[in-house]
Amino acid sequence: MAAIEVVGLGKAYKKYPNPWARLAEWVDPWSRPRHRLHWVLEEVSFTVQPGEAVGLVGLNGAGKSTLLKLIAGVAEPTRGVVRLQGRVAALLELGLGFHPDFTGRQNALLAGQLLGLSAEQVRALLPQIEAFAEIGEYFDEPVRVYSSGMQVRLAFAVATVVRPDVLIVDEALSVGDAYFQHKSFDRILEFRAQGTTLLFVSHDKASILRLCDRAILLEGGRVAMEGAPESVMDFYNARIADRGTGVVQEPLADGRVRTRSGSGEAKIEAVRLLDEAGRALAVVRVGQAVRLEVEIACQEAVPELVAGFMIRDRMGLPVFGTNTFHLGAVRRDLAPGARLRVCFALEANVGVGSYSVTVALHRGDTHVSGNYDWWDHAVVFEVVNADRPTFVGTACLPVAVRWEEG
Repeated sequence: MAAIEVVGLGKAYKKYPNPWARLAEWVDPWSRPRHRLHWVLEEVSFTVQPGEAVGLVGLNGAGKSTLLKLIAGVAEPTRGVVRLQGRVAALLELGLGFHPDFTGRQNALLAGQLLGLSAEQVRALLPQIEAFAEIGEYFDEPVRVYSSGMQVRLAFAVATVVRPDVLIVDEALSVGDAYFQHKSFDRILEFRAQGTTLLFVSHDKASILRLCDRAILLEGGRVAMEGAPESVMDFYNARIADRGTGVVQEPLADGRVRTRSGSGEAKIEAVRLLDEAGRALAVVRVGQAVRLEVEIACQEAVPELVAGFMIRDRMGLPVFGTNTFHLGAVRRDLAPGARLRVCFALEANVGVGSYSVTVALHRGDTHVSGNYDWWDHAVVFEVVNADRPTFVGTACLPVAVRWEEG
């Protein structure tokens, strides 16, 4: 049985043209409806298996938070059903369920009971909650005096004091400080290793790639795409930048998906990874000098052209990226039919493993401001360690060592 099963889920809110229409419908509920339904979710269906981690992504207003509320039982669906297996802990809107006049200790006691624990169990766990939240004397102060970060600390400490079967996390963790974000992620990873099912909402690609086995993209209250996190996040980022020009995805031989998008004023015609002698590379030595060449053709007049690249590891996480805007080499006022080649020379100071290169043409400092052509997995290569001391990680940093007598 699935840990989370969502079938035909929909949520609509009544919209009235004016307050009098609402009053009239309330006074005479048997008359004609004076409202129209505004659907924020329609026909959403998916399952999450026990122990699986699924990320929910989408633009603001896509319905992500509403969907989590319906799954967590905070709101009632207009249609469809949600089935859950096991004990559920949900970290949704900031401070949701906290009484502002109660202290952190009192709110923890109440919230723990709402999670299904007895009052005695919560009292026994209060020292652990207090220790994890790390809010000091504020634990016995009213929540109304808490900062947003302190509310997140308390809410997360309560929700995760006992490992849940299903953990639902909205974007609230993004409010917390960097230290607590790392601490929270470590606890989530620990729960994942122990078999907790995770449903996680975030705009942060690295978080989705790090935590999730699968991702779901919501658009306009519907499921637009479901699949591997890297493919879904590439598609999502392309949709943000394409301004309606369309996104194309094609499968690669290794099972990954290549995403390409852009308005097309300038097009990437070829991408090559070369050694110093100009020979194509599929395998690169750690620290080897390489050259990334990008062939470009201008289909229309281009007032400003920026070329950039991003090296990503096998999980899709960024390793290194830059562009000609940041390098002070922007090209301007290019005529239709102009052809150019941009060459990036660098040393492959990265760890052993499989990498891909994303290449983009745009204006401004990022592709979001005007995307001409975005090409994921334009080049895929392997890195091997042939002549460097053994090391671990995704970066090869020069290290000097010296022993000194005490």
